Amino acid sequence: MSALSRLSAILFVLTLACLPITAIAAQGASPSAQVAWRLLDYLAVDYPGAVKDGKVVSASEYAEMREFSSAVRERIAGLPNTAAKPRLIAKADDLVKAIGARASAAEVAKRAHELGAELLVAYPTPLAPAKAPNLARGESLYAEQCAACHGVSGHGDGPNAKDLSPRPVAFADIDRARQRSVFGLYQVISQGLDGTSMPSFADLSTDDRWALAFYVGRFAFDDAAAHDGERLWAADPKLRARFANLQSLTQASPAALAADLGEPTATQVVAYLRRHPEATTPPAVGSLSIARTKLAQSLARYEVGDRKGAQELALAAYLDGFEPVEPALKARDRALMTRVEGAMGDLRASLSNAAPAAEVRTQITRLNALLDVSERALAPAKASAASSFAGAFAILLREGLEALLIVVAMIAFLRKAERRDVLPYVHGGWLSALAAGGLTWAAATYLISISGASRELTEGFGSLLSAAVLISVGVWMHGKGQADAWQSYIKERLAAALSKRSAWFLFLLAFVVVYREVFETILFYAAMWGQGAHAAILAGAGSAIAVLGVTAWALLSYSKRLPISQFFAYSSILISALAVVLAGKGVAALQEAGLIDIHPLTALPRVEVLGVFPTLEGVGAQVLTVALVVGGFWLSQRRTPQPA
Repeated sequence: MSALSRLSAILFVLTLACLPITAIAAQGASPSAQVAWRLLDYLAVDYPGAVKDGKVVSASEYAEMREFSSAVRERIAGLPNTAAKPRLIAKADDLVKAIGARASAAEVAKRAHELGAELLVAYPTPLAPAKAPNLARGESLYAEQCAACHGVSGHGDGPNAKDLSPRPVAFADIDRARQRSVFGLYQVISQGLDGTSMPSFADLSTDDRWALAFYVGRFAFDDAAAHDGERLWAADPKLRARFANLQSLTQASPAALAADLGEPTATQVVAYLRRHPEATTPPAVGSLSIARTKLAQSLARYEVGDRKGAQELALAAYLDGFEPVEPALKARDRALMTRVEGAMGDLRASLSNAAPAAEVRTQITRLNALLDVSERALAPAKASAASSFAGAFAILLREGLEALLIVVAMIAFLRKAERRDVLPYVHGGWLSALAAGGLTWAAATYLISISGASRELTEGFGSLLSAAVLISVGVWMHGKGQADAWQSYIKERLAAALSKRSAWFLFLLAFVVVYREVFETILFYAAMWGQGAHAAILAGAGSAIAVLGVTAWALLSYSKRLPISQFFAYSSILISALAVVLAGKGVAALQEAGLIDIHPLTALPRVEVLGVFPTLEGVGAQVLTVALVVGGFWLSQRRTPQPA
């Protein structure tokens, strides 16, 4: 076999078009399993060049086929023991015998593909990126790392190409490109090619390697074909169902798709999707599949006695699978979101309490049914303009109201204390929080992926910090509003008390309470934005901002007419109530992040607007907060100055 044809064959065997893998594969496969899979696919593709009609047509190729089939058997035998391993070895033996008997190419290909599929199920390897790759990043990496050999436009004509043997692959060659899956390109980028100048780029991150694979995979398909593919994609729901996730896209070579979809449809769809892989990943599909997979893995671990592993997988099912789509589901069907979240918490509690395996299995079955309902609720067809408007309006109004009440209370307090010079610190705090929220959105969109755990931890610790501060502020304000006869005394003390340090404290308080709500709102809006109906979302947000503005004006106007003692009394009650709410929400968020255990209280209802989540820990935190507030009010009243 010539070097050029061998290189073409190696690239071809790296495709996974014929593998019927349906599970989302996990990270961490054995390197030997990956090599065995590559050899199997090589056998399936290259065997026809060695044997035809039961006769050897190339002795060297046939010797290679026998060598590779024996190598597959040896590598599988050396893999870690699993329940599937004996079956894999038996199938490898059958493949060796079939090649030794010069079986037909169809039989060898069928055996190799079946064995490869079962191998990847038993020893999984990543078949697709966790999220849609950043093609702009891929373009940058290609210019830096690849263009010198493969050429700027992928024709294999870079300035270094003339000195290389064999010559670099021409990614723009349509005949070769038809045989390449994106996964095959990813494997070559990750591992390099022996016997060529193609090095391994394993030093790049996984996301970068996927981005590079998608970018080079588009060279052979022109913009006109991509435009036609976009039109087909929008018009054909069956086509969208065919590519329900990134895995279905990365495995498919254009040649295999042509046999399934026909031409020019296959070429047009590939041209479009390799330019726009994000089209295959509506929020509900990919992550809810992850949730189902993690739940199944959790049950398997629990049934073999690995309770800790089961707990970690159940937590991952929530953080990696459900939490990313929670904002969108909350906007579409809040009651359903609450049911799923509660069922996830109940499952983790059962695992923690060593419940019977049958009970855990029943809970996971119920969860899978709820995830099915969630997937239907999150379908793009459900994203009507009315639901998007209502969701955007309700989310911003709900999240903004808590922060608004606290900031308005601070502004009104400073006006009552005749300390308008400190107002810029409060305004600076909430304006800085809005700016920080914008930077968070930009970072989450273009630079990093905010994990579910990070979201819950930010919300949890932010809520508890705010609650602690509000307890002290509420108690302090209660003590300052006890004696109408001492208003002049109070004003004098307030003016003296507001030092530079206190002003910065108010800045920090305004920042924390607003940023917590901005962070949560950004997550909701980012999830909704990907569902379309952008004009309705903007209209909903604008309407909510208008309502919040009117509310702020009304509260500030009313506070001006209140005597200072009543203002302090009402404000202290309001702020203390918000502290109780935030304490419950903070504990609930940390429970969702897996930082605090869950002990359900099934007799209690879930009232999210009041921060009431039916768990022993959450209710206990709120009871403790109430006790601290009541105790603080009592102490502050005893210490109130009496008339001389």
